[in-house]
Amino acid sequence: MTELRISSLIDAADELLDNKFHVGSYCLFMNTDDIQDILSKIRAILPEEIKTAENILKRRDDIYQEAQSKANRIINEAQNTAANILSESELIRAVREKAAKIQEQVKESCEDMKNKAEEESDTIRRTAYKEAMQTREGAQAYAEEVLTNLERNIDQIHRIVRNGQDFLAQQKNRPQRQSESSPEKTYAGQ
Repeated sequence: MTELRISSLIDAADELLDNKFHVGSYCLFMNTDDIQDILSKIRAILPEEIKTAENILKRRDDIYQEAQSKANRIINEAQNTAANILSESELIRAVREKAAKIQEQVKESCEDMKNKAEEESDTIRRTAYKEAMQTREGAQAYAEEVLTNLERNIDQIHRIVRNGQDFLAQQKNRPQRQSESSPEKTYAGQ
């Protein structure tokens, strides 16, 4: 089965609805409200999934920014603490060594937080993409089913119209009985 894009299915359905169906010399119009309602629902599905994916990506960026901000705060606090404590040369050297170690630990911690945030955002992005694809496939299958049912209904209506036309043609071509053609005899016989 060929994979069809949801937008092309919707366009095809709209085109069917815009066209009139001609059967012989008759023109058939159909009530399109129900079909248009279904098509509107299909159109509404995709934008909602896109918004969900965008929200997930924004959440990933927010987590990364929060981790970066926290790291900067920790570094600034460590630098401020080191600057306030320093008074003597030996103390200054010890504090600098300690600050360097803290700074290195903070960098490692920030790097770990950054890596975890990136891993989480990648997982969220993959999940969102997978869900979006599943939703898209489901919407396409639903649209295909709706269009198949619509085609079946149209074929059925077309058969009904054709049978009606055949019946009317038979009635028109059937010779009328004598009693049906002369109403005076019918009333006289009563």
